Amino acid sequence: MLIDTYGRVATDLRVSLTDRCNLRCTYCMPEEGLQWLAKPDLLTDDEIVRLIRIAVTSLGIEEVRFTGGEPLLRPGLVGIVERVAALEPRPQMSLTTNGIGLRRTAPALKEAGLDRVNVSLDTLRPEVFKALTRRDRHRDVLDGLYAAREAGLTPVKVNSVLMPGLNDDEAPDLLAWAVEHDYELRFIEQMPLDAQHGWKREGMITAGDILASLRTRFELTPEGEEKRGSAPAERWLVDGGPHVVGVIASVTRPFCSACDRTRLTADGQIRTCLFATEETDLRGALRSGADDEEIARIWKQAMWGKKAGAGLDDPSFVQPDRPMSAIGG
Repeated sequence: MLIDTYGRVATDLRVSLTDRCNLRCTYCMPEEGLQWLAKPDLLTDDEIVRLIRIAVTSLGIEEVRFTGGEPLLRPGLVGIVERVAALEPRPQMSLTTNGIGLRRTAPALKEAGLDRVNVSLDTLRPEVFKALTRRDRHRDVLDGLYAAREAGLTPVKVNSVLMPGLNDDEAPDLLAWAVEHDYELRFIEQMPLDAQHGWKREGMITAGDILASLRTRFELTPEGEEKRGSAPAERWLVDGGPHVVGVIASVTRPFCSACDRTRLTADGQIRTCLFATEETDLRGALRSGADDEEIARIWKQAMWGKKAGAGLDDPSFVQPDRPMSAIGG
């Protein structure tokens, strides 16, 4: 079991498969990209599967989310999913993606055992998409979303970040579109995980701003804490249901006390929090011949030291050195 000193138990593992991405979102990385990890520094497919197996069979992990960078860029993705699906007990598996390439890979991922996907889409306007991502791939994302739904990777969740002066007026339109296409929309407050360290709390679009905008067109009824559990998104029924909309308010309404996550980076580091500034090396242990019991012990020790919260409200908060693309969402 992965337990910390505050009594929280991690049952949800986020696995970053690569730090690379085929978009250049303004809230994530600079236009020229980043200095990517060298191939020898990345975990191999076998190493990833081994660590997931240890987490599932020895440490109580019940859910595995594959992230990036952009996980569809990982050549061995389908094979990794298939091998993890064969574990006993079988974990629930999902994938967070920008949707580019999903039209091609959705059927194979479903057949391999993937349960569902989260797709990032911040705007319905192609020109705004190009401004936000610095790439003209809006149609590819829409096609990927459709393919995921048709393949049965449901519920298909859509993650949207609203940025001042770009798409901050789109919340009601995004929700109407999601309801029409039977996607579950979730708004995410912009977080301090940009490589340029340009994030500022002043002026950011908050959960309160988003809800106020949505209520100009929709009736929202809180789903309630009992249904939320440890999920990061607060959810509301839209016009009485059955559709729902979620808001992940990491900055203004932190949910650290209910956190049930542990994170594995693409180069084999354990992070106890998305905003952590320290990491614990599992890759070194793997490659020096450590057995499963020793790796599990290191992982448990890392989680035992997890902090009470992210500390975003603390004036002394230090932004992590790694951008979001290298950590996994």
